[in-house]
Amino acid sequence: MANTPSLAGQPTFFVANQLILMREGVRRVAVMMPFVKDLTDSDIEALAEHFAKLTPELTGEQPDPQLAARGAELASRLRCASCHGPSLSGQEQMPRIAGQRIDYMIEALKAYRDNTRSGADTLMSAAVYGLSDAELRALAHYAASR
Repeated sequence: MANTPSLAGQPTFFVANQLILMREGVRRVAVMMPFVKDLTDSDIEALAEHFAKLTPELTGEQPDPQLAARGAELASRLRCASCHGPSLSGQEQMPRIAGQRIDYMIEALKAYRDNTRSGADTLMSAAVYGLSDAELRALAHYAASR
């Protein structure tokens, strides 16, 4: 779905953490509120384990090779792999960004940069602080190409 992240293959801890943040109202995602408001901790653990076991599927989007190459340079400079892993598949509380939707990634990166994402990781906000929209677009194309 447009502007929607893929949960398949996300680290268990990441999914559980995000669902708890949403349930508790720390991370406000209006479309998710009806689904998370009554989840128990056991429900959240089961959902996180379920999504972690799924194989991520291609989005069908075609990343621009030139933008992806520019994004690879930026990702190296910003040390994205130090948190998201060398393959960008995520680890622990860090999400899998490899193969994510380009439109979602651009908006998420802008929200981090502009400090408009509630419940956001401040390290991520610091990592993209000061980047231009074009640079964020390049990072999104790079992540989608992985």
